[in-house]
Amino acid sequence: MGSGQVTDWQGMHVTVAGLGVSGIPAAKVLHARGAVVTVVNDGDDARAREQAAELEALGITVRLGDGATLPKGTELVVTTPGWKPDKPLFEAARAAGVDIWGDVELAWRLRGPDAAPWLAVTGTNGKTTTVQMLASILTAAGLRTAAVGNIGVSLLDVVLGEQQYDVLAVELSSYQLHWAPSLRAHSAAVLNLAPDHLDWHGSMEAYAADKGRIYEGNRVACVYNAADNATEDLVREADVEEGCRAIGFTLGTPGPSQLGVVDGILVDRAFVENRQQNAQELAEVSDVNPPAPHNIANALAAAALARAFGVPAAAVREGLRNFRPDAHRIAHVADVDAVAYVDDSKATNTHAAQASLAAYESIVWIAGGLAKGATFDELVAKSAERLRGVVLIGQDRALIREALARHAPQVPVVDLDRTDTGAMLAAVQEAQRLAVAGDTVLLAPACASMDMFANYNKRGDAFAQAVGELGAGA
Repeated sequence: MGSGQVTDWQGMHVTVAGLGVSGIPAAKVLHARGAVVTVVNDGDDARAREQAAELEALGITVRLGDGATLPKGTELVVTTPGWKPDKPLFEAARAAGVDIWGDVELAWRLRGPDAAPWLAVTGTNGKTTTVQMLASILTAAGLRTAAVGNIGVSLLDVVLGEQQYDVLAVELSSYQLHWAPSLRAHSAAVLNLAPDHLDWHGSMEAYAADKGRIYEGNRVACVYNAADNATEDLVREADVEEGCRAIGFTLGTPGPSQLGVVDGILVDRAFVENRQQNAQELAEVSDVNPPAPHNIANALAAAALARAFGVPAAAVREGLRNFRPDAHRIAHVADVDAVAYVDDSKATNTHAAQASLAAYESIVWIAGGLAKGATFDELVAKSAERLRGVVLIGQDRALIREALARHAPQVPVVDLDRTDTGAMLAAVQEAQRLAVAGDTVLLAPACASMDMFANYNKRGDAFAQAVGELGAGA
């Protein structure tokens, strides 16, 4: 089907794989354009039947409980991001020579001839923060923009809506990139790479390759993390447009074609005249909220993409100052008896937790939950010298306890044999007992939350409530 826009959908037989956040809008959009749409879905529960009825009322065919069989006559499959590439439906489509697109690919194909360029961000951790920082910087530069994509704002809605944009800040997951073969961003960044979602991708190599798709066809800049060689390798392997540059970001002193930090100042040696000799001050470390090392890296990546788009240095500073991080992302909850309590419930994997632990000198760490196949030896070994004590909760806490016994045997560990929501108050009370003035009690679970809480937001809320009860009793 090529990589250009599809102008005539009339009568085209399209199969949409999966109901849900992206499947339903895709089905409606394609139906409105005259396509003959069939939605297939593995599940057949009450929610799915309700969604199916809504689509069937429009004239869309829905097959519940049968997501494995390719409907006869299918000319295109559009899938929701969560469906694994090895599903029988996709194998049948590939055997029949039928293209498979994701929601991002569909949005890319449906955008108009004067559509806003995309500045795209992916990585194992930091994507949402970086995209929000980027949007704040672009807004400070007077540009019409929005933070969209995997951040919870549908690209289809944005591309087909009436609002006009100058440029879009786009967060893309590895799932979305896997199914977006023709996406070509203005500039893109891969923030970092660590094992994640390997059950979906099948291997670390496949996961990295899908992340690397974000660089394909970049026009101006491929932004990589100088501290993470795997991200630079992906730039080398990418097929980009003539003149596109590799731009590194580093927490150290930047070389030519890099952004970095010098004496507490974020500086640009990439988008300046005579970059061998010159550097442009962009902002101070204190302009970044919070100024933790991994978050400064996020700010540098956002600044690099904005500078690639021609944004002036003053807008970088203003945009970073205006940015407010999401809840549950290194959020300072309170100080109680000269101990800081910090909520990083969003640290749902080891890579995110390591970044969080690196931000503080002396920590009582609250960790545990659903490990999702992760191992904890590297995380514990790198963080051991910072740990005053550890409080473990959740289903897979034994994995962390065993890593602590191997790599930090001197650190006191409280193992709470509980997975009820009330365990958080007990955990915070135990952490208070272990902490001394000047310490940070850090909730950075390195695990998913669903063994105890509906999501990481609820887990963070429980932590904040527990800290509030400490403060009330102080």
